[in-house]
Amino acid sequence: MKNKSNFDVIIIGGSYAGLSAAMALGRSLRKVLIIDSGKPCNKQTPHSHNFITQDGNTPKEISEKAKEQVLNYPTVSFLEGKAISCSSQKDKYEVFVENGNSFFGKKILFATGIKDIMPSIIGFAQCWGISVLHCPYCHGYEVKHENLGVLANGDIAFEMAKLIYNWSENLTLFTNGKSTLTEEQTQKLHSKNIKIIETEISEFEHQEGQIQNIIFKNKTKHPISAIFARVDFEQHSDIPKEIGCKFDENGFVEVDLFKKTSIKDIFAIGDATTMFRAVSFAVASGTIAGAAINRELIDENF
Repeated sequence: MKNKSNFDVIIIGGSYAGLSAAMALGRSLRKVLIIDSGKPCNKQTPHSHNFITQDGNTPKEISEKAKEQVLNYPTVSFLEGKAISCSSQKDKYEVFVENGNSFFGKKILFATGIKDIMPSIIGFAQCWGISVLHCPYCHGYEVKHENLGVLANGDIAFEMAKLIYNWSENLTLFTNGKSTLTEEQTQKLHSKNIKIIETEISEFEHQEGQIQNIIFKNKTKHPISAIFARVDFEQHSDIPKEIGCKFDENGFVEVDLFKKTSIKDIFAIGDATTMFRAVSFAVASGTIAGAAINRELIDENF
């Protein structure tokens, strides 16, 4: 491999969490390389909310401003590219990039996030992040009191319906097939006038991502303003699994309070580690990891 360089920390993933960690490390005079492939999971989301000082800005605006500020620190470098593997080399790690280069780091920080897996409903993917939403704290206020839906079944459906009801009592639960709610759950939802529709869904009819109608397989349709759903996911990068990091039962990288994984000198932050996907949470996790990594480097060299 060519162009081998040494860094205190290599951060794989350069969105909110990774940039936040890089700022803490840059301010600690650490030599840092951020490697980012430019594929954030919220790339389709028009506005970010519930993050003070940034409420209503686009995700791109926030990340571009953050990147500009982080790169003002002279010890921080940014590489556009995809990290494809990582191997242990005595007292450091070597990270290989898709373009053929490799870099050495004493500590590795994964801020690689997750990749959402869309269900096979026509129009779902086009509406994801625009009018098919995952978080009411991020997007519920903008659709308050409107004709809302929840796409889920079973216990998750009950909990989601209970949650979304706070933002709108005009709510319908779509189980997309036979309901697996308990009788008690069903009665509770009916007592709140939450409609339950079990008909299987064929398509989300939309205009540029703004859902208008849910079209069922029996050719009927139901008008809707927005719908909340949880989708399956996979890790955006296979590297944490390949190097032996432990994962929890939900598929997230296991970390402690200081964002350390089960592997020595390997840390992880952001969406790859938790179901909490708010921008503010990602930023906070990066700050914690940056400080924790710097403290480890101090302890090792003092």
